[in-house]
Amino acid sequence: MLPSPAYRPEPRVFDLGPDFADAVQAADFPQAVLRFRNDRAAAEVGLEGLDDAEWIAAFGRFAPLPGQPGPLAMRYHGHQFRQYNPDLGDGRGFLAAQMRDASGRLLDLGTKGSGTTPWSRGGDGRLTLKGGMREVLAAAMLEAQGVPTSRAFSLIETGEALERGDEPSPTRSAVLVRLSHSHIRFGTFQRAAYLGRVDQIEALIEHVRTLYHPTVAAGDAPGLLRAVVEASAKLTARWIAAGFVHGVLNTDNLNVTGESFDYGPWRFLPFYDPGFTAAYFDQTGLYAFARQPEAVFWNLTQLAGCLKLVAEVEPLTDALNSFGPAYIRELRAAFLMRLGVLSLGEAADQRLVDATLALLREGGEALRWEPVFFDWFGGFASSARALSGPRAKLYQGEAFDAFRFALLEHEPDRIERLEHPMFAAREPEEMRIDEVETIWAAIDADDDWAPFYAKLARLEAARTAWGFTA
Repeated sequence: MLPSPAYRPEPRVFDLGPDFADAVQAADFPQAVLRFRNDRAAAEVGLEGLDDAEWIAAFGRFAPLPGQPGPLAMRYHGHQFRQYNPDLGDGRGFLAAQMRDASGRLLDLGTKGSGTTPWSRGGDGRLTLKGGMREVLAAAMLEAQGVPTSRAFSLIETGEALERGDEPSPTRSAVLVRLSHSHIRFGTFQRAAYLGRVDQIEALIEHVRTLYHPTVAAGDAPGLLRAVVEASAKLTARWIAAGFVHGVLNTDNLNVTGESFDYGPWRFLPFYDPGFTAAYFDQTGLYAFARQPEAVFWNLTQLAGCLKLVAEVEPLTDALNSFGPAYIRELRAAFLMRLGVLSLGEAADQRLVDATLALLREGGEALRWEPVFFDWFGGFASSARALSGPRAKLYQGEAFDAFRFALLEHEPDRIERLEHPMFAAREPEEMRIDEVETIWAAIDADDDWAPFYAKLARLEAARTAWGFTA
């Protein structure tokens, strides 16, 4: 197996030493059928030249890539629905490789469903094929919408029959590989703090600031916290603008680079509903759509608490309290990005955000969430298209008038994007749960992957059309 010359192995997380991870082996699966490979992502790390057999060897059988020392299951703790759990860790995944892209950015390849580890806690270490398919779709949609996200890199069906309480069983199995910037979670710091290991906290600070936040000075724990706060505020704002509900915002599901990952019971809003939840087990709505900023801030306070072992409280508090202003600033930027218009200044931009939310609230189920950003992308340049489209009758009344005024005073951003064929369609590309279930039903009943691949092709077209960057 010969990766391309662009392949740059960089096993830097191993510098942290054995206190942070355990060497493991992947399961020996009875089958390996390639269902998805992300060639665009592979090209970024010099792996696009692998043929399918080599790909399966690397990401289904987990033959080590050149220059990589072997799989590591990361150790961490975490708050799960605000209850502390010291028995976590990579229970069905591992860090398989680290590489640098052409810009020098460090990237990780991590698995999900690759077998048991010391942290499996009695589980089978496997992933359902449906769960893997759902993560591929979620990551593709979020990337298209400009949300900082891990990317599904590979999905291989592994030929086992799994028993699950939340899916009809037995169900098919798979192993997923995702490409992301970091596997250092808030819970990684929590474990070190729980153990009272000041040396581990200091090692994590140096590791994270050097590799992911290099503008932070050596030993500057408050500065590192502020950088993580800023990244987390941007992530949260982009979720809200995308109408996305992560579903399980535990401290082990947030990382130091501000990038969403580990998609379980996710949902996209069908229409404006602040209390909409993604997980059936979220009985209190702790992680409901509109409570996601609160959840992220709470998790950041837990990270700040860990850093108290090595820093004074006051500067940590100042860094933590920067989340609110950063989130509001990033929310304005995210809404402008999604509407395809340029900033007109803080006050005018905030009017646009408020007016957009008011229109979505009034439009409700008839208007939905995504169509507003599709119909009115580009501001005044889309007036004729929006007012002659399928939702024309919904665009009237006081809420719409306020929205239209606020939007049309903003200049279009890169108006040439409207020339993309996607904007000639009558309906936007959405990710409603009924469509996801229909895609799975075709796979489950007839092994028909055509709807899945067609959806991914449309999402790639949307990504190109919007031209967003995370």
